[in-house]
Amino acid sequence: MTHYEGDLRAPHNARYAILASRWNPRITDALVEGARRAFAANGIAADAVDVLRVPGAWELPQVAAKIAPTKKYAGIVALGCVVRGDTRHYEQVADECARGLMRVALDSGVPVANGVLAVERHEDAAARAGGSHGNKGEEAVLAAIEMSNLFGKLS
Repeated sequence: MTHYEGDLRAPHNARYAILASRWNPRITDALVEGARRAFAANGIAADAVDVLRVPGAWELPQVAAKIAPTKKYAGIVALGCVVRGDTRHYEQVADECARGLMRVALDSGVPVANGVLAVERHEDAAARAGGSHGNKGEEAVLAAIEMSNLFGKLS
């Protein structure tokens, strides 16, 4: 039986994209910093990572859909933060963002890591952006690297 599993070695000359929302900047900037640290800690040079900023989480799948077909990137990391409010807007944005990112990944064959926080309160977001629950930007990067490695083994 053959066993395939990705690891944290990026494909040779791999480039990655970080797509980040500008909404909730205190949180998203911390996620981006965590993502940059994770790329560097895994041997991926800063000049091999492009950061694309968008207005909010709603726009993340749109940009992912634009860049994924170019095959310029071995993986895409989407970062943002949606905090529940008093309206259904939270569910619409968070759910459709996740659905759109998955659609891009499935349609393009490029790994898309979803690091978009969907939280009840700002304190919950802070805990996941470098606080007591780690940094989800870092975790998304690790998933993107591992998946790009696995995809390379499968092709």
